Amino acid sequence: MAALNPQDALIHLMIAVAAADGQISGIERREFTVLLRTLPVFSGFDETRLADIAQDCGDLLDQDDGIDTIIRNVRDTVPRSLYETAYALAVEVVSADVEASQPELRLLEMLRDAFELDRLTAGAIEHSARVRYRRLG
Repeated sequence: MAALNPQDALIHLMIAVAAADGQISGIERREFTVLLRTLPVFSGFDETRLADIAQDCGDLLDQDDGIDTIIRNVRDTVPRSLYETAYALAVEVVSADVEASQPELRLLEMLRDAFELDRLTAGAIEHSARVRYRRLG
Protein backbone atom coordinates (compact mmCIF):
# COMPACT_ATOMS: atom_id res chain seq x y z
CA MET A 1 0.00 0.00 0.00
CA ALA A 2 1.29 3.42 -0.95
CA ALA A 3 1.63 6.20 1.60
CA LEU A 4 -1.75 7.64 2.50
CA ASN A 5 -2.74 11.20 1.94
CA PRO A 6 -5.46 12.82 4.06
CA GLN A 7 -8.21 12.15 1.53
CA ASP A 8 -7.30 8.45 1.35
CA ALA A 9 -7.28 8.19 5.13
CA LEU A 10 -10.73 9.80 5.34
CA ILE A 11 -12.08 7.40 2.71
CA HIS A 12 -10.62 4.45 4.66
CA LEU A 13 -12.45 5.76 7.71
CA MET A 14 -15.78 6.02 5.87
CA ILE A 15 -15.41 2.51 4.47
CA ALA A 16 -14.47 1.11 7.89
CA VAL A 17 -17.52 2.71 9.49
CA ALA A 18 -19.80 1.36 6.75
CA ALA A 19 -18.28 -2.12 7.10
CA ALA A 20 -18.46 -2.13 10.91
CA ASP A 21 -21.74 -4.04 10.87
CA GLY A 22 -20.40 -6.65 8.44
CA GLN A 23 -21.81 -5.22 5.22
CA ILE A 24 -21.80 -2.05 3.17
CA SER A 25 -25.30 -1.16 2.03
CA GLY A 26 -26.26 0.47 -1.24
CA ILE A 27 -27.37 3.51 0.75
CA GLU A 28 -23.91 3.78 2.32
CA ARG A 29 -22.26 3.45 -1.12
CA ARG A 30 -24.47 6.21 -2.46
CA GLU A 31 -23.54 8.36 0.55
CA PHE A 32 -19.82 7.90 -0.25
CA THR A 33 -20.43 9.18 -3.75
CA VAL A 34 -22.34 12.23 -2.53
CA LEU A 35 -19.71 13.07 0.08
CA LEU A 36 -16.81 12.59 -2.34
CA ARG A 37 -18.42 14.77 -5.00
CA THR A 38 -19.75 17.58 -2.84
CA LEU A 39 -17.55 18.23 0.19
CA PRO A 40 -14.63 20.65 0.00
CA VAL A 41 -12.35 18.23 1.88
CA PHE A 42 -12.48 15.97 -1.21
CA SER A 43 -11.88 18.76 -3.72
CA GLY A 44 -9.64 17.47 -6.51
CA PHE A 45 -10.09 13.82 -5.54
CA ASP A 46 -9.61 11.45 -8.49
CA GLU A 47 -12.57 9.05 -8.30
CA THR A 48 -10.77 6.54 -10.53
CA ARG A 49 -8.60 5.77 -7.50
CA LEU A 50 -11.56 4.75 -5.33
CA ALA A 51 -11.44 1.03 -6.14
CA ASP A 52 -7.75 0.82 -5.21
CA ILE A 53 -8.31 2.79 -2.00
CA ALA A 54 -11.23 0.51 -1.09
CA GLN A 55 -9.07 -2.58 -1.73
CA ASP A 56 -6.30 -1.17 0.49
CA CYS A 57 -8.87 -0.48 3.19
CA GLY A 58 -10.27 -4.01 2.90
CA ASP A 59 -6.76 -5.41 3.30
CA LEU A 60 -6.33 -3.34 6.47
CA LEU A 61 -9.69 -4.45 7.85
CA ASP A 62 -8.69 -8.09 7.32
CA GLN A 63 -5.86 -7.60 9.83
CA ASP A 64 -6.43 -8.14 13.56
CA ASP A 65 -5.65 -4.51 14.39
CA GLY A 66 -7.06 -3.10 11.14
CA ILE A 67 -9.50 -0.62 12.63
CA ASP A 68 -6.85 0.66 15.03
CA THR A 69 -4.49 1.13 12.09
CA ILE A 70 -7.13 3.05 10.14
CA ILE A 71 -7.81 5.35 13.09
CA ARG A 72 -4.08 5.84 13.64
CA ASN A 73 -3.64 6.66 9.93
CA VAL A 74 -6.32 9.33 10.15
CA ARG A 75 -4.65 10.83 13.21
CA ASP A 76 -1.25 10.74 11.49
CA THR A 77 -2.28 12.18 8.10
CA VAL A 78 -5.29 14.41 8.67
CA PRO A 79 -4.63 17.80 10.26
CA ARG A 80 -5.99 18.10 13.80
CA SER A 81 -8.22 20.94 12.56
CA LEU A 82 -10.09 18.34 10.47
CA TYR A 83 -10.72 15.76 13.22
CA GLU A 84 -14.25 17.10 13.62
CA THR A 85 -14.71 16.75 9.86
CA ALA A 86 -13.45 13.16 10.02
CA TYR A 87 -15.93 12.39 12.78
CA ALA A 88 -18.72 14.10 10.83
CA LEU A 89 -17.95 11.94 7.79
CA ALA A 90 -18.17 8.81 9.92
CA VAL A 91 -21.48 9.96 11.41
CA GLU A 92 -22.86 10.75 7.95
CA VAL A 93 -22.12 7.22 6.76
CA VAL A 94 -23.68 5.66 9.87
CA SER A 95 -26.72 7.94 9.63
CA ALA A 96 -27.38 7.16 5.97
CA ASP A 97 -28.90 3.81 7.02
CA VAL A 98 -31.05 5.62 9.63
CA GLU A 99 -30.56 2.84 12.22
CA ALA A 100 -27.07 2.52 13.70
CA SER A 101 -25.82 -0.93 14.69
CA GLN A 102 -23.95 -1.61 17.93
CA PRO A 103 -20.62 -2.13 16.10
CA GLU A 104 -21.09 1.21 14.32
CA LEU A 105 -21.89 2.98 17.59
CA ARG A 106 -18.83 1.39 19.23
CA LEU A 107 -16.64 2.59 16.38
CA LEU A 108 -18.02 6.13 16.70
CA GLU A 109 -17.14 5.98 20.40
CA MET A 110 -13.59 4.93 19.51
CA LEU A 111 -13.37 7.85 17.08
CA ARG A 112 -14.60 10.37 19.65
CA ASP A 113 -11.85 9.18 21.98
CA ALA A 114 -9.15 9.05 19.30
CA PHE A 115 -9.98 12.55 18.05
CA GLU A 116 -10.40 13.85 21.61
CA LEU A 117 -13.79 15.35 20.82
CA ASP A 118 -15.72 16.85 23.69
CA ARG A 119 -19.28 15.65 24.31
CA LEU A 120 -20.87 18.87 23.10
CA THR A 121 -19.07 18.85 19.77
CA ALA A 122 -19.72 15.16 19.15
CA GLY A 123 -23.34 15.55 20.22
CA ALA A 124 -23.86 18.49 17.87
CA ILE A 125 -22.42 16.54 14.93
CA GLU A 126 -24.58 13.53 15.75
CA HIS A 127 -27.74 15.59 16.25
CA SER A 128 -27.22 17.40 12.97
CA ALA A 129 -26.97 14.10 11.10
CA ARG A 130 -30.05 12.67 12.87
CA VAL A 131 -32.07 15.71 11.82
CA ARG A 132 -30.92 15.46 8.19
CA TYR A 133 -31.75 11.77 7.86
CA ARG A 134 -35.22 11.75 9.42
CA ARG A 135 -38.00 10.27 7.35
CA LEU A 136 -41.63 11.27 7.01
CA GLY A 137 -44.16 9.16 8.84
